[in-house]
Amino acid sequence: MLTLQGKKVYLRALEPEDLDLVHKIENNEDFWEISSTQTPYSRFLIRQYIENAHRDIYDIKQLRLVICTKRGRAVGLIDVFDLDPQNQRASLGILIADKKDRKKGFGSESLSLLCDYCFTHLGLHQVYANVTDGNKDSQKVFENNGFRKVGVKKEWTLFKGKYKDEILYQLINDVH
Repeated sequence: MLTLQGKKVYLRALEPEDLDLVHKIENNEDFWEISSTQTPYSRFLIRQYIENAHRDIYDIKQLRLVICTKRGRAVGLIDVFDLDPQNQRASLGILIADKKDRKKGFGSESLSLLCDYCFTHLGLHQVYANVTDGNKDSQKVFENNGFRKVGVKKEWTLFKGKYKDEILYQLINDVH
Protein backbone atom coordinates (compact mmCIF):
# COMPACT_ATOMS: atom_id res chain seq x y z
CA MET A 1 0.00 0.00 0.00
CA LEU A 2 1.66 3.20 -1.18
CA THR A 3 -0.01 5.31 1.53
CA LEU A 4 2.01 3.48 4.18
CA GLN A 5 5.42 3.81 2.49
CA GLY A 6 7.75 6.72 3.01
CA LYS A 7 11.37 7.56 2.27
CA LYS A 8 12.75 6.25 5.57
CA VAL A 9 10.08 3.85 6.81
CA TYR A 10 7.06 1.83 5.90
CA LEU A 11 4.18 0.69 8.09
CA ARG A 12 2.92 -2.87 7.99
CA ALA A 13 0.44 -5.11 9.76
CA LEU A 14 1.47 -7.19 12.75
CA GLU A 15 2.93 -10.59 11.90
CA PRO A 16 3.50 -13.64 14.15
CA GLU A 17 7.23 -12.85 14.03
CA ASP A 18 6.52 -9.59 15.91
CA LEU A 19 5.80 -11.47 19.14
CA ASP A 20 9.22 -10.69 20.67
CA LEU A 21 9.06 -7.01 19.69
CA VAL A 22 5.57 -6.47 21.09
CA HIS A 23 6.37 -8.49 24.23
CA LYS A 24 9.50 -6.41 24.83
CA ILE A 25 7.63 -3.11 24.36
CA GLU A 26 4.55 -4.02 26.38
CA ASN A 27 6.66 -5.26 29.30
CA ASN A 28 9.14 -2.39 29.37
CA GLU A 29 8.24 -0.42 32.49
CA ASP A 30 9.77 2.72 30.96
CA PHE A 31 6.83 2.76 28.50
CA TRP A 32 4.08 2.09 31.01
CA GLU A 33 3.60 5.78 31.68
CA ILE A 34 2.57 6.46 28.08
CA SER A 35 0.54 3.29 27.64
CA SER A 36 -1.35 3.48 30.95
CA THR A 37 -0.16 -0.03 31.73
CA GLN A 38 0.51 -1.26 35.23
CA THR A 39 1.00 -4.98 34.76
CA PRO A 40 3.11 -7.14 32.46
CA TYR A 41 1.65 -9.09 29.55
CA SER A 42 2.38 -12.77 28.97
CA ARG A 43 3.69 -14.07 25.67
CA PHE A 44 0.46 -16.10 25.44
CA LEU A 45 -1.74 -12.99 25.62
CA ILE A 46 0.41 -11.10 23.14
CA ARG A 47 0.32 -14.08 20.76
CA GLN A 48 -3.49 -14.06 20.99
CA TYR A 49 -3.52 -10.31 20.37
CA ILE A 50 -1.38 -10.70 17.25
CA GLU A 51 -3.53 -13.57 16.01
CA ASN A 52 -6.59 -11.30 16.24
CA ALA A 53 -4.92 -8.20 14.80
CA HIS A 54 -6.43 -8.95 11.38
CA ARG A 55 -9.90 -8.03 12.61
CA ASP A 56 -11.58 -5.03 11.00
CA ILE A 57 -10.74 -1.63 12.47
CA TYR A 58 -14.43 -0.73 12.52
CA ASP A 59 -15.13 -3.83 14.60
CA ILE A 60 -12.40 -3.53 17.22
CA LYS A 61 -11.91 0.27 16.97
CA GLN A 62 -8.14 0.03 16.75
CA LEU A 63 -5.27 -0.74 14.40
CA ARG A 64 -1.65 -1.39 15.37
CA LEU A 65 1.06 -1.21 12.72
CA VAL A 66 4.77 -1.97 12.88
CA ILE A 67 7.21 0.78 11.90
CA CYS A 68 9.98 -0.69 9.72
CA THR A 69 13.06 0.87 8.20
CA LYS A 70 13.44 0.54 4.44
CA ARG A 71 15.70 -2.46 5.13
CA GLY A 72 12.83 -4.16 6.96
CA ARG A 73 14.03 -3.75 10.55
CA ALA A 74 11.16 -3.16 12.98
CA VAL A 75 11.85 -0.09 15.11
CA GLY A 76 8.52 0.63 16.76
CA LEU A 77 4.76 0.59 16.76
CA ILE A 78 2.12 3.10 15.75
CA ASP A 79 -1.53 2.84 16.69
CA VAL A 80 -4.95 4.10 15.73
CA PHE A 81 -7.30 3.54 18.67
CA ASP A 82 -10.57 4.77 20.14
CA LEU A 83 -11.90 4.96 16.58
CA ASP A 84 -15.18 6.87 16.57
CA PRO A 85 -16.74 6.39 13.11
CA GLN A 86 -19.80 8.48 13.92
CA ASN A 87 -17.71 11.55 14.69
CA GLN A 88 -14.96 10.57 12.24
CA ARG A 89 -12.10 10.77 14.70
CA ALA A 90 -9.49 8.55 16.34
CA SER A 91 -6.59 8.76 18.72
CA LEU A 92 -3.02 8.03 17.61
CA GLY A 93 -0.04 6.72 19.52
CA ILE A 94 3.53 6.12 18.47
CA LEU A 95 6.55 4.52 20.04
CA ILE A 96 10.08 4.08 18.75
CA ALA A 97 11.36 1.27 20.95
CA ASP A 98 15.11 1.78 21.09
CA LYS A 99 16.69 5.12 22.01
CA LYS A 100 19.30 4.67 19.28
CA ASP A 101 16.52 4.76 16.67
CA ARG A 102 14.99 7.99 17.94
CA LYS A 103 15.60 11.44 16.47
CA LYS A 104 16.19 9.93 13.01
CA GLY A 105 12.85 10.94 11.53
CA PHE A 106 11.27 7.48 11.82
CA GLY A 107 8.54 8.64 14.18
CA SER A 108 7.75 11.81 12.29
CA GLU A 109 7.49 10.10 8.93
CA SER A 110 5.42 7.27 10.44
CA LEU A 111 3.01 9.77 11.95
CA SER A 112 2.68 11.58 8.63
CA LEU A 113 1.98 8.29 6.81
CA LEU A 114 -0.61 7.25 9.37
CA CYS A 115 -2.39 10.60 9.26
CA ASP A 116 -2.61 10.37 5.46
CA TYR A 117 -4.01 6.85 5.83
CA CYS A 118 -6.59 7.98 8.40
CA PHE A 119 -7.80 10.87 6.25
CA THR A 120 -7.63 9.09 2.88
CA HIS A 121 -8.69 5.52 3.64
CA LEU A 122 -10.64 5.78 6.88
CA GLY A 123 -12.33 9.05 5.95
CA LEU A 124 -11.60 10.62 9.32
CA HIS A 125 -12.17 14.30 9.94
CA GLN A 126 -9.64 14.51 12.75
CA VAL A 127 -7.00 12.63 14.69
CA TYR A 128 -5.72 13.46 18.14
CA ALA A 129 -3.04 12.45 20.61
CA ASN A 130 -2.40 12.76 24.32
CA VAL A 131 1.20 13.47 25.28
CA THR A 132 2.54 13.63 28.81
CA ASP A 133 3.90 17.06 29.66
CA GLY A 134 7.67 16.83 29.68
CA ASN A 135 7.86 14.40 26.76
CA LYS A 136 9.45 17.05 24.56
CA ASP A 137 10.44 14.65 21.76
CA SER A 138 6.85 13.47 21.28
CA GLN A 139 5.52 17.01 21.51
CA LYS A 140 7.92 18.05 18.77
CA VAL A 141 6.94 15.12 16.52
CA PHE A 142 3.24 15.99 16.75
CA GLU A 143 3.78 19.74 16.39
CA ASN A 144 6.07 19.24 13.37
CA ASN A 145 3.29 17.22 11.74
CA GLY A 146 0.72 19.99 12.03
CA PHE A 147 -0.93 18.96 15.28
CA ARG A 148 -2.09 21.85 17.46
CA LYS A 149 -2.01 21.93 21.22
CA VAL A 150 -5.67 22.43 22.14
CA GLY A 151 -5.72 21.72 25.86
CA VAL A 152 -3.99 20.56 28.99
CA LYS A 153 -5.46 18.01 31.36
CA LYS A 154 -4.04 18.99 34.75
CA GLU A 155 -2.51 16.31 36.98
CA TRP A 156 -3.99 13.70 34.63
CA THR A 157 -1.53 10.83 34.94
CA LEU A 158 -0.20 9.35 38.15
CA PHE A 159 3.11 7.61 37.57
CA LYS A 160 5.58 6.55 40.24
CA GLY A 161 3.76 8.65 42.83
CA LYS A 162 3.73 11.90 40.84
CA TYR A 163 0.93 13.50 38.86
CA LYS A 164 1.74 14.81 35.42
CA ASP A 165 -0.23 17.02 33.08
CA GLU A 166 -1.27 15.60 29.73
CA ILE A 167 -1.38 17.72 26.58
CA LEU A 168 -4.12 17.15 24.01
CA TYR A 169 -3.05 17.60 20.39
CA GLN A 170 -5.43 17.67 17.41
CA LEU A 171 -5.04 17.57 13.66
CA ILE A 172 -8.14 18.39 11.67
CA ASN A 173 -8.34 17.38 8.03
CA ASP A 174 -9.12 20.63 6.22
CA VAL A 175 -10.05 18.86 2.97
CA HIS A 176 -13.81 18.29 2.88
